[in-house]
Amino acid sequence: MQPPEEPQAAKASPSVPLSVIAREWSRIGVTGFGGPPAHIALLRRLCVRQNSWLSEAEFEDGIAATSLLPGPASTQLAIFCGWRLAGPAGAIVAGTCFIVPGLIIILALSVLFLAHSPPTWVTGAAAGAGASVPAIAVAAAVGLMPASWRRAGKTSAARARWVGYLLAGGVAANLAGQFLVAVLLGCGLTEWLVTRRARGSGRGDRAVTGGAGEQARDGHSRPGPAAMLAPMAAKAVTAGALGSLTWVAIKVGALSFGGGFVIIPLMQHDAVRTYHWMTTAQFLSAVALGQVTPGPVVLTVGVVGYAAAGIAGGLLAVFVAFAPSFVFVMAGGRHFDAFRRSTSAQTFLQGAGPAAIGAIAGASITLGLGLTQLWQVAVLAAAAGWLLVLRRGVVAAILGAAAVGIIVALAGGLG
Repeated sequence: MQPPEEPQAAKASPSVPLSVIAREWSRIGVTGFGGPPAHIALLRRLCVRQNSWLSEAEFEDGIAATSLLPGPASTQLAIFCGWRLAGPAGAIVAGTCFIVPGLIIILALSVLFLAHSPPTWVTGAAAGAGASVPAIAVAAAVGLMPASWRRAGKTSAARARWVGYLLAGGVAANLAGQFLVAVLLGCGLTEWLVTRRARGSGRGDRAVTGGAGEQARDGHSRPGPAAMLAPMAAKAVTAGALGSLTWVAIKVGALSFGGGFVIIPLMQHDAVRTYHWMTTAQFLSAVALGQVTPGPVVLTVGVVGYAAAGIAGGLLAVFVAFAPSFVFVMAGGRHFDAFRRSTSAQTFLQGAGPAAIGAIAGASITLGLGLTQLWQVAVLAAAAGWLLVLRRGVVAAILGAAAVGIIVALAGGLG
């Protein structure tokens, strides 16, 4: 077993000038259409294949570790790569340059789409693009299920728990409202406790090798950073709009498991029902904007922030939502190798992960109920066929749906 002090961190990687990091990560931030898979492919091509700044093993370790963290995994991977190449300064520059281009674009589009009297074609594009969002949610959940199912293990008990967590997340997305985070954390903690008890009796579903065994036996292992952050984050809830927005953004950035799309059920209840910052139709448009613009999908929180408190609200929401990613990587990057093999982290995600997937799928129900016109239902059906049957791209689905909406609007069919 390798000693934990042996950092594969900055020592093993070449020092890259900050100006180069700023240029290359900004380029990915501008051209990174297609969500996390596209971001990972672009980072791999830049850091591993073109410049050999990182080895394939180092890059894969980064993917494995960031996939265990709450929050936007592709953003954390971009920050991690910058940290490996130029230390803390590299992490800050890489993450900032990866986020800012998409932030500028999505705030500009927010001004247009959320205007009090937007042009007719904009209203049609928003209605059309929004109609495709429930299908996108289902497709996102379906895409996450295979890996999560494999992680659950092969025993019937483990798979039964996985199904239970999935259903709990789906129900919570529609009924739990602001307590959805508690359900996700509860599923993770339940799996951690069940697995720990099973290991204590010698009946564990599976063993995790590496440095995790010491952490599991020392009496101080924790299910993950989210359990520590939850009580502190709850104090951020205040009567003011900015305080409420801060709490929503904290949930998005520090308490979301299962990929960027889990922010939808986390934000939907708060933005539409609790605080009434947006209508359901506007929220659908916000999700569509987050999908069709380059950069992290989590930038959708910027649209919610703009609806709540203008440009300042959008900037605040994005800052709060992404700050935990910088903290997680810069504070824990040197421990990523041990963390990704941690029994506690793995088992917590075995519970929280399927619950988050269920929440993503469950959100499609309330999102679908927000469609008000028959032609939108037809667009939804077409998008579902495009994404789930033909397995084509999300961006094309949204742009096609928006084009249909524009045609309907110009023909006077919005009603």
